[in-house]
Amino acid sequence: MTPVVETIEISRRPEDVFSYATDFAHFPEWQGALSVSKEGDATPAVGSKARVSRRVGPREMTRTEEITELVPPKSWTTRGVGGPVTAIAKGSIEPLDDGERSRVTIALDFEGHGIGKLLVPLLIRRQAQRDLPKNGQRLKDVLERQR
Repeated sequence: MTPVVETIEISRRPEDVFSYATDFAHFPEWQGALSVSKEGDATPAVGSKARVSRRVGPREMTRTEEITELVPPKSWTTRGVGGPVTAIAKGSIEPLDDGERSRVTIALDFEGHGIGKLLVPLLIRRQAQRDLPKNGQRLKDVLERQR
């Protein structure tokens, strides 16, 4: 399946967007995560993990999310495992206006396992298509307010 993709322009430098978007502690502020429990207190790096709880349909689901790729300040990838669905989020940041603004693209893809093969097309993708634009707007709003 093709990923669910959202692109938004933010009036902040790519370095600012990158450091905020890749920090698990900020996920509740812009992704609507219910809670986050980081493993360790280090700066985000490949291999960093957190337990992240999110609402999926009527249920709360907790999974382990791990940073699998980190290319500051250009791109990152996280992989969420736990339960019948694996989520892969890829973010990229393109500098605009000599690096004063940023174009952020986030692509979400899903792999279903067992019952997850049914959940991905019926529930998960639909919810992502509805939520990802809201998450992008929240990311923009939070970062531009901090300016």
